Amino acid sequence: MPDAAPTPSQRPHSPVSTPYAAQHKIRVVTAAALFDGHDAAINVMRRILQGSGAEVIHLGHNRGAEEVVDAAIQEDAQAIAVSSYQGGHVEYFQYMFDLLRDKGAGHITLWGGGGGVIVPREIEALHAHGINRIFSPEDGRRLGLQGMINAILQGADFSTVPPDSLASLERVRAGDATTSELAR
Repeated sequence: MPDAAPTPSQRPHSPVSTPYAAQHKIRVVTAAALFDGHDAAINVMRRILQGSGAEVIHLGHNRGAEEVVDAAIQEDAQAIAVSSYQGGHVEYFQYMFDLLRDKGAGHITLWGGGGGVIVPREIEALHAHGINRIFSPEDGRRLGLQGMINAILQGADFSTVPPDSLASLERVRAGDATTSELAR
Protein backbone atom coordinates (compact mmCIF):
# COMPACT_ATOMS: atom_id res chain seq x y z
CA MET A 1 0.00 0.00 0.00
CA PRO A 2 1.47 3.42 -0.96
CA ASP A 3 2.23 6.02 1.67
CA ALA A 4 -0.51 8.52 2.39
CA ALA A 5 -0.19 11.91 0.74
CA PRO A 6 1.39 14.54 3.01
CA THR A 7 -0.99 16.88 4.77
CA PRO A 8 -0.76 20.62 3.94
CA SER A 9 1.29 21.26 7.10
CA GLN A 10 3.77 18.57 6.03
CA ARG A 11 4.29 19.91 2.53
CA PRO A 12 7.56 21.85 2.29
CA HIS A 13 6.11 24.82 0.38
CA SER A 14 2.48 24.90 1.42
CA PRO A 15 1.04 28.40 0.92
CA VAL A 16 -0.67 30.10 3.86
CA SER A 17 -4.44 30.45 3.58
CA THR A 18 -5.53 31.82 6.97
CA PRO A 19 -5.38 35.60 7.52
CA TYR A 20 -3.13 36.93 10.29
CA ALA A 21 -5.11 37.90 13.42
CA ALA A 22 -3.93 41.45 14.14
CA GLN A 23 -3.86 42.89 17.65
CA HIS A 24 -4.18 46.50 16.40
CA LYS A 25 -6.08 48.34 13.71
CA ILE A 26 -3.73 48.34 10.70
CA ARG A 27 -3.64 50.99 7.98
CA VAL A 28 -1.68 50.39 4.78
CA VAL A 29 -1.00 52.80 1.93
CA THR A 30 -0.75 50.97 -1.41
CA ALA A 31 0.40 52.21 -4.81
CA ALA A 32 2.21 51.34 -8.01
CA ALA A 33 5.54 53.15 -8.44
CA LEU A 34 6.21 56.23 -10.53
CA PHE A 35 6.06 55.65 -14.30
CA ASP A 36 4.39 52.31 -13.65
CA GLY A 37 0.96 51.65 -15.09
CA HIS A 38 0.98 48.00 -14.02
CA ASP A 39 -1.52 48.04 -11.19
CA ALA A 40 -3.12 44.58 -11.40
CA ALA A 41 -0.78 43.05 -8.78
CA ILE A 42 -1.17 45.85 -6.24
CA ASN A 43 -4.94 45.80 -6.76
CA VAL A 44 -5.02 42.09 -5.93
CA MET A 45 -2.82 42.66 -2.86
CA ARG A 46 -5.01 45.60 -1.81
CA ARG A 47 -8.14 43.47 -1.95
CA ILE A 48 -6.53 40.69 0.11
CA LEU A 49 -5.26 43.25 2.65
CA GLN A 50 -8.81 44.60 2.97
CA GLY A 51 -10.25 41.09 3.22
CA SER A 52 -7.76 40.38 6.00
CA GLY A 53 -9.00 43.31 8.06
CA ALA A 54 -6.59 46.11 7.13
CA GLU A 55 -7.76 49.59 6.22
CA VAL A 56 -6.23 50.40 2.85
CA ILE A 57 -5.56 53.83 1.39
CA HIS A 58 -4.96 53.05 -2.29
CA LEU A 59 -3.24 55.76 -4.32
CA GLY A 60 -3.35 53.96 -7.67
CA HIS A 61 -0.58 53.80 -10.24
CA ASN A 62 2.20 56.19 -11.31
CA ARG A 63 2.89 57.52 -7.80
CA GLY A 64 6.05 59.30 -6.73
CA ALA A 65 7.98 58.27 -3.63
CA GLU A 66 7.31 61.48 -1.71
CA GLU A 67 3.60 61.36 -2.58
CA VAL A 68 3.36 57.84 -1.13
CA VAL A 69 5.38 58.71 1.98
CA ASP A 70 3.37 61.89 2.65
CA ALA A 71 0.10 59.96 2.31
CA ALA A 72 1.31 57.33 4.78
CA ILE A 73 2.28 60.01 7.30
CA GLN A 74 -0.97 61.95 6.85
CA GLU A 75 -3.06 58.79 7.15
CA ASP A 76 -1.16 57.60 10.24
CA ALA A 77 -0.43 54.30 8.47
CA GLN A 78 1.76 51.55 9.81
CA ALA A 79 2.81 50.27 6.38
CA ILE A 80 3.41 51.12 2.74
CA ALA A 81 3.10 48.43 0.04
CA VAL A 82 4.25 49.31 -3.48
CA SER A 83 4.53 47.33 -6.70
CA SER A 84 7.24 48.31 -9.17
CA TYR A 85 7.56 46.69 -12.59
CA GLN A 86 9.24 49.53 -14.50
CA GLY A 87 12.82 49.59 -13.25
CA GLY A 88 14.46 52.21 -11.07
CA HIS A 89 13.06 50.34 -8.08
CA VAL A 90 16.29 50.30 -6.06
CA GLU A 91 16.50 54.09 -6.04
CA TYR A 92 12.73 54.45 -5.61
CA PHE A 93 12.49 52.20 -2.53
CA GLN A 94 15.69 53.58 -1.00
CA TYR A 95 14.39 57.13 -1.47
CA MET A 96 11.07 56.23 0.18
CA PHE A 97 12.91 54.65 3.11
CA ASP A 98 15.15 57.71 3.49
CA LEU A 99 12.16 60.08 3.26
CA LEU A 100 10.34 58.16 6.00
CA ARG A 101 13.38 58.42 8.25
CA ASP A 102 14.00 62.10 7.41
CA LYS A 103 10.36 63.02 8.06
CA GLY A 104 10.37 61.34 11.48
CA ALA A 105 8.27 58.40 10.31
CA GLY A 106 10.83 55.62 10.40
CA HIS A 107 8.30 53.45 12.25
CA ILE A 108 6.27 53.03 9.03
CA THR A 109 7.15 49.68 7.49
CA LEU A 110 7.99 49.44 3.78
CA TRP A 111 7.08 46.48 1.58
CA GLY A 112 7.25 45.88 -2.15
CA GLY A 113 7.40 43.56 -5.07
CA GLY A 114 7.80 43.55 -8.79
CA GLY A 115 7.52 40.02 -10.03
CA GLY A 116 10.81 38.94 -11.52
CA VAL A 117 11.77 42.51 -12.44
CA ILE A 118 13.48 43.07 -9.09
CA VAL A 119 16.35 40.59 -9.18
CA PRO A 120 17.81 38.82 -6.10
CA ARG A 121 20.90 41.07 -5.77
CA GLU A 122 18.63 44.15 -5.83
CA ILE A 123 16.34 42.58 -3.23
CA GLU A 124 19.37 41.93 -1.01
CA ALA A 125 20.54 45.54 -1.42
CA LEU A 126 17.08 46.88 -0.54
CA HIS A 127 16.83 44.67 2.54
CA ALA A 128 20.32 45.81 3.60
CA HIS A 129 19.16 49.44 3.20
CA GLY A 130 16.31 48.78 5.65
CA ILE A 131 13.27 48.00 3.50
CA ASN A 132 11.24 45.43 5.46
CA ARG A 133 10.75 43.09 2.54
CA ILE A 134 10.71 42.97 -1.23
CA PHE A 135 8.71 39.92 -2.24
CA SER A 136 10.07 37.74 -5.05
CA PRO A 137 8.28 35.25 -7.30
CA GLU A 138 9.74 32.50 -5.09
CA ASP A 139 8.07 34.11 -2.05
CA GLY A 140 4.78 33.97 -3.94
CA ARG A 141 5.21 30.28 -4.68
CA ARG A 142 6.35 29.46 -1.15
CA LEU A 143 4.00 31.66 0.88
CA GLY A 144 1.08 32.26 -1.45
CA LEU A 145 -0.67 35.63 -1.62
CA GLN A 146 -2.15 35.32 1.87
CA GLY A 147 1.24 34.44 3.31
CA MET A 148 2.76 37.60 1.82
CA ILE A 149 -0.16 39.66 3.14
CA ASN A 150 0.28 38.06 6.57
CA ALA A 151 3.94 39.11 6.60
CA ILE A 152 2.91 42.72 5.92
CA LEU A 153 0.17 42.64 8.56
CA GLN A 154 2.43 41.06 11.17
CA GLY A 155 5.14 43.65 10.49
CA ALA A 156 2.60 46.47 10.76
CA ASP A 157 0.80 45.20 13.86
CA PHE A 158 1.69 47.98 16.28
CA SER A 159 -0.13 50.92 17.80
CA THR A 160 0.30 54.38 16.32
CA VAL A 161 -1.09 55.98 19.48
CA PRO A 162 1.74 57.47 21.54
CA PRO A 163 2.18 55.86 24.97
CA ASP A 164 1.62 59.22 26.66
CA SER A 165 -1.65 59.92 24.82
CA LEU A 166 -3.64 60.34 28.05
CA ALA A 167 -1.19 62.99 29.23
CA SER A 168 -1.57 64.70 25.85
CA LEU A 169 -5.35 64.66 26.24
CA GLU A 170 -5.03 66.32 29.64
CA ARG A 171 -2.81 69.04 28.11
CA VAL A 172 -5.45 69.59 25.40
CA ARG A 173 -8.17 69.91 28.04
CA ALA A 174 -6.03 72.37 29.98
CA GLY A 175 -5.43 74.45 26.83
CA ASP A 176 -1.72 73.73 26.95
CA ALA A 177 -1.31 71.41 23.93
CA THR A 178 0.98 71.64 20.94
CA THR A 179 -0.35 71.47 17.39
CA SER A 180 0.90 67.89 16.94
CA GLU A 181 -0.94 66.80 20.08
CA LEU A 182 -4.15 68.35 18.79
CA ALA A 183 -3.78 66.51 15.48
CA ARG A 184 -3.48 63.13 17.19
